[in-house]
Amino acid sequence: MTRDDATTPGFDGRRRSLLQQAAALGTLAAAPAAWAQADDLAPYKAARINWRQAEGQEIAIAVIPASYFDNLVGLLPQFEALSGVKVRVEKVPPGQIRQKAMLDLSSRTATFATHAADPMYYPLYVSNKWVEPLDKYLNDPALTDKAWFNYDDILKAWRDADSVDGKPYGIPYDGEVTVQVYRRDLYDAKGLKPADTYDQLLANAKALTDPAERQWGLALRGFAGAGQNMYIYPSILRGFGGQWFNGKELVVNSPEAVKALEWYVSALTQYAPPAVRNWNWPDIADAFSQGTVACYLDAHSSAAVITNPEKSKVVGKVAYARWPKGPNGKRVTSIWNWGFPINAALSDKARRATWLFISWAASAETQARTSWKFAGPAKRSGLNRSSLWKSPEFAAAMKGAGDNFIPAALESLEQDTDVDWRPRVPQWPAVGEAMATAIQAALVGQKKPKEALDEAQARIQQILKS
Repeated sequence: MTRDDATTPGFDGRRRSLLQQAAALGTLAAAPAAWAQADDLAPYKAARINWRQAEGQEIAIAVIPASYFDNLVGLLPQFEALSGVKVRVEKVPPGQIRQKAMLDLSSRTATFATHAADPMYYPLYVSNKWVEPLDKYLNDPALTDKAWFNYDDILKAWRDADSVDGKPYGIPYDGEVTVQVYRRDLYDAKGLKPADTYDQLLANAKALTDPAERQWGLALRGFAGAGQNMYIYPSILRGFGGQWFNGKELVVNSPEAVKALEWYVSALTQYAPPAVRNWNWPDIADAFSQGTVACYLDAHSSAAVITNPEKSKVVGKVAYARWPKGPNGKRVTSIWNWGFPINAALSDKARRATWLFISWAASAETQARTSWKFAGPAKRSGLNRSSLWKSPEFAAAMKGAGDNFIPAALESLEQDTDVDWRPRVPQWPAVGEAMATAIQAALVGQKKPKEALDEAQARIQQILKS
């Protein structure tokens, strides 16, 4: 969705050199599996399945250029040694991977066995039967050792996001949750506490906004996009008690929706830097790291930016809290993850090979090896499993992120997520863009909130009819 940080994986010199050379060509093929023979494969061999049942198969996967996928790519020689399956990786920027995946799936060319999938696209994929239902793979003892894989250990919010009508179509690999990020030192100086409600959030922002000193109290994404301002607005809407559906009808201009957009406009107008209406999350994280923003609400993963001692001026001054309660007393945070589906156009053997790759990537062992066990500097914070989030090893790896980092994120993941955070419809790509355009029109003052949402409603009705 949002993250495009990239860190080169670090292993032995020969492997690193090969990976860097391949990455420069735009496609990153796994190093020869023979190099991984000495790696410890025992944790995987403990699974009571035949890892080599698709031996000789070759599959291609698409991921975005980000450190949390780079870490996985660096371990591919281990998977190849374990399974005998060859894996080719293509890195595609976030803005293009959705379109490239849809083209491949709809044309049934089966170029990619799997890809880093946006959870909002599963209703579209499923309605067209482009991807496989994964319950049959999870329930097949030849493919999955249930006790070893422990699907239920994967965070429920992310499992739900990658499911349609209760059936899984993707397996989460990496994800995030929206939290409140604030300057502990500035809050302490004013005697402030992290906001528990929307009203407290604005009160804190007011106390810390001083444009003459180039300091603003709050920042939220304003940039137009289904994954940008429509990453923030749904949480505000749900906190106002808003619903996406009236019966089976998608409604985006309800009284609660208008109030939510009015609140969004007012908050940014009064307490945020003027340019924020065109900011994405990296812009906000950069402003916060340079000391010009006192608080923002965004993905927990942005901690990697704001605690980078080479770029940030606020290291050691950062703390985290859950998304505040709306007027209806509810906290609703994002439910984002990158998951792996299986392309339905694959041959049977290729599907089995793809499932073996997915179950390897999503396993607790690989999750740990791409996080605190990883040799490079980028320790993943978007692990997919509850048990790992609660482990002392993960706590030690994240100790530099700031105060209350793991509790705020984990409590949000377990208590504040809502699978209907955004309207999960097959027409989401067009619906999301229509909403994003309306929201930005209100944020920049081109239209009043009600007018913008009324126009969005009319546009969305046309989208759904067509």
